[in-house]
Amino acid sequence: MIDSLSQRLVPDELWVLVEPLIPPAKERPQGGGRARTDPRAVFTAIVFVLTSGCAWRHLPPSFGVSVPTAHRTFTKWTEVGLWRQVHQAVLDELGGQGLIDWSRAVLDGASVRAKRGAA
Repeated sequence: MIDSLSQRLVPDELWVLVEPLIPPAKERPQGGGRARTDPRAVFTAIVFVLTSGCAWRHLPPSFGVSVPTAHRTFTKWTEVGLWRQVHQAVLDELGGQGLIDWSRAVLDGASVRAKRGAA
């Protein structure tokens, strides 16, 4: 079930882009184990924590995802580069629709300390 908050955080259009990028669950060689938590629910819970600024331990149970599951999955997805892939997919989609105004883009550079001595 997707409630209105979940739908606002991760609309269907975003989920269509994200779902193929979610790494598949690893198969246990011995079989068994728990059923995998719904990836969309986990993604939505993570988006809630990241956009609201709440602590992981305050994740509302209404998302249907436990705090350890949400945090462990966030860590795993970070390690495999999911967030960079999602960012690129969203930029590609918006760019393909002509919805990005590149005239307003800003590039940032790092400052490097100048060396002393002769130029």
